[in-house]
Amino acid sequence: MRSLGGTRSGRRPLVVSLTNTDLAITETPTVDRRRQPPYAAEARAATPWVFPETRRTRLLLCLPARRPARVSYACSVTRASDRLRRLLWGGAPALPRDVVVLGVVAFFVMLGFGVVIPVLPVYVRSFGVGYLEVGAVVSAFAVMRLIANPFVGKLLDVAGERVVLAVGIGIVAVSSALVGLADSYLQVLLLRGAGGIGSAMFTVAAMTLLLASSDPGTRGRAVGFYQGGFLIGGMAGPAVGGLLSGISLHAPFFFYAGTLVVAGAVGLALLRRHDRTADAVGTIPLRPFREVLGDARYQSALLSNLAQGWAAMGVRSALIPVLVVEVLHGEPAWTGVAFAIAAVAQTLALLPAGRFVDAVGRRPAIVAAFAVGAVVMVAIPFVTELWMLVLLLCVYGVAAAFMGTAPAAAVGDAAGARGGQPVAVFEAFGDAGAIAGPLVAGLLVDAFGFEAAFGSAVVLMAAASLFALRMPRGRVATAA
Repeated sequence: MRSLGGTRSGRRPLVVSLTNTDLAITETPTVDRRRQPPYAAEARAATPWVFPETRRTRLLLCLPARRPARVSYACSVTRASDRLRRLLWGGAPALPRDVVVLGVVAFFVMLGFGVVIPVLPVYVRSFGVGYLEVGAVVSAFAVMRLIANPFVGKLLDVAGERVVLAVGIGIVAVSSALVGLADSYLQVLLLRGAGGIGSAMFTVAAMTLLLASSDPGTRGRAVGFYQGGFLIGGMAGPAVGGLLSGISLHAPFFFYAGTLVVAGAVGLALLRRHDRTADAVGTIPLRPFREVLGDARYQSALLSNLAQGWAAMGVRSALIPVLVVEVLHGEPAWTGVAFAIAAVAQTLALLPAGRFVDAVGRRPAIVAAFAVGAVVMVAIPFVTELWMLVLLLCVYGVAAAFMGTAPAAAVGDAAGARGGQPVAVFEAFGDAGAIAGPLVAGLLVDAFGFEAAFGSAVVLMAAASLFALRMPRGRVATAA
């Protein structure tokens, strides 16, 4: 930034400085024209210049001095290279404290979850049951999340996000510790179902609070930071779980309970109490849920989350391990390696994705990311080498950074800061895709092959990309 000014008459020009919150009129010191740099702004008419508003740049309107024929204006110059650098890497306002706290909470939750997931099937098999019963335990968690999601939205209106978040984490912590102490398969099944209810409470409350704590111009970065906590915890969890399983099959469940206790304590101690009568930033009024349902931004977010849940948690997670072993004839360990590399790529892309979503808009991010994801899903069944699969998964990971960030930000734009019910339905669509995706994909593989199974994901992702074209244009559009 450089302020340039001066007049031939020696009088000091007045500078009107406009910001988002105040108005200041100051005098600039007289500047000798002979010492001004060659790019000093000099007007030949008395009409003030108006510079485009940005989040970080103050508007400077320079009032002309006594001689209108030749007037110099004090102006703030923002170079295009500086704007691009700030867009990608920095210069934006700091994230609110609650967003940072929620990112830390997400890390501890996913760290423990990542510890348990690799051990859970083996632990369930230790009760002398078959693989169908193992699948039932895994599905019970997801099914109860789906059932509980709509009710959590109403619960938020009564108790508030902070309390619901802490209680939800507490339910998962207690149920996980009891799973480690269980002495029958039925106990494990019921306790995992109870854990799904607690997980729904935590997820909906955390996302609602996240959207409430961030203004429309930082929601993309806020969601990206929050998801980064999940990804980093998820990458670290399996490594810790492998070490703990060597001690005992019960140990990972106690460790999971411990990380959840830490997460709940951090949330209760550091999250602020919020007024539920208005948006945190006071710019978006509360909207009835029926009105939100008619908003093109919200409709696009729902379809996007369904497609992402179907493709990522359903088709990709269910079929890639089989594809590696049966089609590419690789070792099962290569599945973990491929997913880990893709997770790193997605984590690295979250920061630029969040800035893009905030600076450029939700609409172009959804359109482009889901189009790229659809192309990747088309290509995966035809790979012939492991390195090609890893490369495609990395491309999908980068696109997934945008797929996870933009729809959530769009929900906040459409619903306002206290949109508990809209967030609950949004999460339910993702869970529905994650539950139905593996079942339908498995049927399609048996009947028609891998191409048809991945094709189901292509159809949904292409539909999400095309439907997003109905969203209003602009960074944070206000039209419904």
